[in-house]
Amino acid sequence: MTEILIYGAGGFAREVAWLVERCQNSGQSLIPVGFIDDNVNSHGKIINELEVFSLESAVAKFPNAGFTVAIGSSQLRERLTEKALQAGLFEVSIIHPNTEASRFIEYGKGTVICAGSILTTNIRLGRGVQINLNCTVGHDVVMEDFVTLAPGVCVSGCVHIERGAYIGTAVSIINGTIDKPLVIGAGAIIGAAACVTRDIPPNVTAVGIPAKPKN
Repeated sequence: MTEILIYGAGGFAREVAWLVERCQNSGQSLIPVGFIDDNVNSHGKIINELEVFSLESAVAKFPNAGFTVAIGSSQLRERLTEKALQAGLFEVSIIHPNTEASRFIEYGKGTVICAGSILTTNIRLGRGVQINLNCTVGHDVVMEDFVTLAPGVCVSGCVHIERGAYIGTAVSIINGTIDKPLVIGAGAIIGAAACVTRDIPPNVTAVGIPAKPKN
């Protein structure tokens, strides 16, 4: 049985702990053993029957554990991933057992896919990608490292989401083509309920229907 430490102690971390339990109940060799939080005021607290540790105390108690980072911010998730790896833990992908997904998908290390999500075919997920509740991902989609999909995102076919982009709740992304995928640039943030119909540049916040960069 692989012990899983969840880096983060907020609402999404509690959801990921439940996700790990669902994986365990479906026969996967995973068991949640605690949360990690850098906030010293939370250390020793019990949240949903799991203790909150510092990174150092978690590694001391569970030296052979895997970890997943349950933080929505792409940039912070990347930093905490590197911190946990340097401390000696190893990345584990957590995928809800009822996820609908074809066998033609590449998963990077540290992938998290929550309940209700559907991934079709010929999809490539980078390291640390986070796909929240009830997302759909169409054919020929690429998500680079540390991309985040908030709940209810719909990604149509032939879309390329670059490193660290954050796609807000209930966003719809219209399809590109094999020859010219629709591209969302690295570090871009797409506001909730936006509809992306054309390429979005890197490091901008885009909102609205159709989605446009904010001035």
